[in-house]
Amino acid sequence: MDDRVREAIFQAYTGESKASLRLKVYADKAEQEGYPQLAKLFKVISFSEELHGKRALRLLKEIKSTEENLAASFESETKVAGVAYDQFIKYAEENGDRAASLYFSQSRDVEEIHAKLYKEAMDHVLEERQTTYYVCDVCGYVSDGVLLDECPVCAAKKERFVKFE
Repeated sequence: MDDRVREAIFQAYTGESKASLRLKVYADKAEQEGYPQLAKLFKVISFSEELHGKRALRLLKEIKSTEENLAASFESETKVAGVAYDQFIKYAEENGDRAASLYFSQSRDVEEIHAKLYKEAMDHVLEERQTTYYVCDVCGYVSDGVLLDECPVCAAKKERFVKFE
């Protein structure tokens, strides 16, 4: 594939991914404000944007075997946690932006947990271990098999955790 075409497809993938998430958030907001039909519209278009992103990933040949996808995910989480967020925290602190610094710090800490979960999964991929996950809906912290009383990253109470069985 030509490098310019590949870059264009990657940019399209990035845009579609961002749009899908943004529209999901808009749908939540519309529901909170009592606009169920608009919430539905945002959800439908979000799903469509997600399909566009999936097509782009297939064109980019980014979807590999599960083991390769797991290794790539581990590498990505490790890189983001160890490099990008540290730089983002530095920028925020240099500018006295406490809210951004807290966001970046908590996100970095959660990314490190994601990397740990991927590493554990890589070590046990053949076992297909069954577990329940609990995700803090404030900061994204993931607990493997244990519903904590309080999030260790942002101190949210256990009622804020979403259960994934």
